Amino acid sequence: MSKNIEIRELSLTKKDITKFVKFGIDLYKGNDCYVPPLVFDEVATFLPDKNPAFDFCEAALFMAYRDGKPVGRVAAMVNKKVNERTGKKEVRFGNFDFIDDMEVSGALLDAVAAWGKKRGLDYMIGPMGFTDMDHEGMLTFGFDELGTMATIYNYPYYPQHLENMGFEKAAEWVEYRMTVPDKVPDKYMRIADIVSKKYGLKCAELTNRKLLKERYGKALFDLINRAYDNLFGYSPLTDKQIEYYIEQYLGLIRLDCICVIVDKDDKLVGIGISMPSLSRALQKSGGKLFPFGWIHLLKAIKGKNDIVDLMLVAIEPEYQNKGVNALLFSHLLPNYIKNGYEFAESNLELEDNTAVQLQWQYFDRRLHRRRRCYGKAID
Repeated sequence: MSKNIEIRELSLTKKDITKFVKFGIDLYKGNDCYVPPLVFDEVATFLPDKNPAFDFCEAALFMAYRDGKPVGRVAAMVNKKVNERTGKKEVRFGNFDFIDDMEVSGALLDAVAAWGKKRGLDYMIGPMGFTDMDHEGMLTFGFDELGTMATIYNYPYYPQHLENMGFEKAAEWVEYRMTVPDKVPDKYMRIADIVSKKYGLKCAELTNRKLLKERYGKALFDLINRAYDNLFGYSPLTDKQIEYYIEQYLGLIRLDCICVIVDKDDKLVGIGISMPSLSRALQKSGGKLFPFGWIHLLKAIKGKNDIVDLMLVAIEPEYQNKGVNALLFSHLLPNYIKNGYEFAESNLELEDNTAVQLQWQYFDRRLHRRRRCYGKAID
């Protein structure tokens, strides 16, 4: 490590975490593709008394300084629950940002390795968060594309640094941008009709957010746990986390951007959650709600917007690959068309998850971003 680089471990206090979060935002100042997080939301992620993930996770935040000036940051995390499920001894790294200097990136990852080694861990993997509800995956393609609030943006030199340090691919995700059609594709309508009649399924009528939260809130996240259980690095959500995410997310969503599919007994079978893109609004707000950031966000949610973000789709395992996705989008697409959305962002999909990618086969689409999770044994 260069004598000019100092690595400091920050305390998990609001003051230090805010410093950590703001470094990431400052590094991308003026970049038209970077989408800042909501600062208060990002800070809460690392506050042990706010984020229920700390019930089974540990974390440390490190910042790199050169001549007293911040030049990089990284979070080290261990998800004990996932390590127990998989039998692995992995330390995760995330929120990894740095200037284009191998000494800086190397010193930060050395700090993560040392922190992990002290806890008996022998492998580093990232970028990842505490759970799948956090940001994951380093951008490797699509650096000139506007990011989304659900994904990481990074400079092109980031993956080069990791590969130069001997990190190898552990997982890869793809992202698509679809053109919203003028009408629901006929094939979707036919499949949706067949599926609805064959299995007795329907789209539940959502009249208000309170109904959504009370009737389907917990069932929704329980469904996510079942549907995503076998995905890469998945960490099942606890009851405390489910309550946390119900309060955090379900109050923000437009009801006409959600589809809840139930069977004849009103049991939840599938869920599709989308929302108008907040990318430009977050850029205008700089990640701050006050004094005027909330106005930009409100306009993005309720006003004119040409992009809709597909946040998640989850189908009960016994109904997967049976056309239920067509029922979801036959309900959502007319709302997208009515709202004037021209494009839909798929967000992250594992590259080998062909079943998920097949749901876009009737759309005009392009693969416009790739991202990767890297791994390396700790020496």
